[in-house]
Amino acid sequence: MHNELTQKDIQLMKEELDYRRIQLRPQLLEEVKTARAFGDLSENFEYKAAKRDKNRNESRIRYLENMIKTAVVITGEADADKVGLFDFVTVWVEEDEEEQEYQLVTTVRQDALKNRISNQSPFGKAVLGKRVGDRLYIEVNENYGYYVVIRAIKKGEDDGSIPINSF
Repeated sequence: MHNELTQKDIQLMKEELDYRRIQLRPQLLEEVKTARAFGDLSENFEYKAAKRDKNRNESRIRYLENMIKTAVVITGEADADKVGLFDFVTVWVEEDEEEQEYQLVTTVRQDALKNRISNQSPFGKAVLGKRVGDRLYIEVNENYGYYVVIRAIKKGEDDGSIPINSF
C-alpha cells in the first residue's frame, strides 16, 4: 500500500520526525530513568506514565517513517476551472437544502471538524477534477448516497499551514 502525499506533507513529517528523534526521545528516556529511581516499579505511577509516553513517541516515529517510506508524491494541481487539491469547494447539498464549503486536502491533513476533507474520501474522490455547475452523486456506502452541486471553487495552495494529524 502507498500513501498519496504532497512534497509539503513529506517535509512536515520529516520535521516532526527529526524533533521526535533528536529532542523528544532523549528527554523521554531521561524521564523513564528518573522515574525508575523512585523505587518499586509495580506501584510507581510516574514510571508507568513515562514508559507510556516513551512508547507513544516510538510508535509515532515508526508511523512517520512508514508514511514517508511508502509515499507517492502527488501535486494535486488542476486547471483553473476544476477542483484540485487544497481548493475550497462550495457545494449545494440537495438532501439538506443547504450550502457548505469544504477544503480538499491529503489524508494526513484531514479534519472533518474544520471542513477539511480527504481527497481519498467518497466526497473528495467525487469532486476532484470537477467544475462549477456539475451535479455529483456522493456514494457513502452501498446503502446511502446524496447529490451535491458545485457552486464555487476558490483556489487554495499548500503553504504548510495545515498541520499533519496526530493519532
